[in-house]
Amino acid sequence: MLAFDSSATPPTTDIVTKPSRGHESYIALVWRRLRRSWTGMAGLVLVVLLILMAIFADFFAPMDPKATDVGFAPPQVMSFHDKDGNFVFQPRVYALSDSEELDPVTFQPIVGMDYDNPRLLGFLVKGAEYRLFGLIPANRHFFGSTDGQPVHFLGTDKFGRDVLSRAIIGSRISLTIALTVVFIVTIIGTTVGMVSGYFGGTFDVWLQRFVDLVLAFPQLPLYLALTSLIPVTAPTNVFLAFVIVVMSALGWAQMSREVRGKTLALARIDYVRAAMAVGATDTRIIMQHIFPNVMSHVIVAVTLHIPSVVLLESFLGFLGFAVKPPLISWGLMLQDTATYSVIGSYPWILAPVGFVLVTVFAFNALGDGLRDAVDPY
Repeated sequence: MLAFDSSATPPTTDIVTKPSRGHESYIALVWRRLRRSWTGMAGLVLVVLLILMAIFADFFAPMDPKATDVGFAPPQVMSFHDKDGNFVFQPRVYALSDSEELDPVTFQPIVGMDYDNPRLLGFLVKGAEYRLFGLIPANRHFFGSTDGQPVHFLGTDKFGRDVLSRAIIGSRISLTIALTVVFIVTIIGTTVGMVSGYFGGTFDVWLQRFVDLVLAFPQLPLYLALTSLIPVTAPTNVFLAFVIVVMSALGWAQMSREVRGKTLALARIDYVRAAMAVGATDTRIIMQHIFPNVMSHVIVAVTLHIPSVVLLESFLGFLGFAVKPPLISWGLMLQDTATYSVIGSYPWILAPVGFVLVTVFAFNALGDGLRDAVDPY
């Protein structure tokens, strides 16, 4: 008979425990899914670059946007070759100058590259003086000529002003209008939509009829009629504020209609009914239970609404109803393209269209990526 040795140590088995993963927040889930969308990430990068360009517009603009030079000068192409065709490491541009030869038909001097006087380019060069954030005096620019001579990468307009510098400075006004209008529209539209959808009844019926009335207005003729009420001699800040108010007053209705639809669905969910049963106030239910759940839709709607405001500002600016000089915006710059002959002879003045297209693509791509990422489950 076998004896049992109580002093013997029983065999142990190693229990491998998998490290528990911490709770992942909703924002982390949205970010993880957004990173999988290359269009959404491309839009996010472009949006960040556009905002940085607008904030530090004076630094990124290679020249003073008000300085004049030769009118309708063509764009200067950056080159890495000297006049003999040898490769050089420091980039440069060659200005146009009149040669001694005459055109046999018009007997005008033939215009060609001035290879004897190259304008060297570099980063963080000294140039026109400006005030960073309107307070700090500075004269450094991100890219330009090392000796401070004028360089026109996108040519000049009819007054000889640098198109690239004006487009960079104009991004500040165009994006400010778009972001301000969308911010006001979001506040008003979200508030009206949540209140209307939560209380319902007769209040909802009458409020939605007012929303229908706002949506029924033909917006373009109304924009032109309202903006024409401001006299031409009015200060630029007053005119700009009036344009923002008009765009906001006509843009909140669609946002409120979308938020109301989401609120109607959320008001019938069990946890909202449970909050009503325990006696929670209407304000608490709206702010604690409904508002956080409609924010995902609001964020996506904001990113998709900004491009429409940018296009609207560009169109109204082209017609002369958005921004007045001395302010600069993309729409105001497009006034120079009013005639076909100008576009055919000087196509580089269409450069602001490229900035508008990039902005619209950036916010649309970001909005599409967020729309797919707001529901990670």
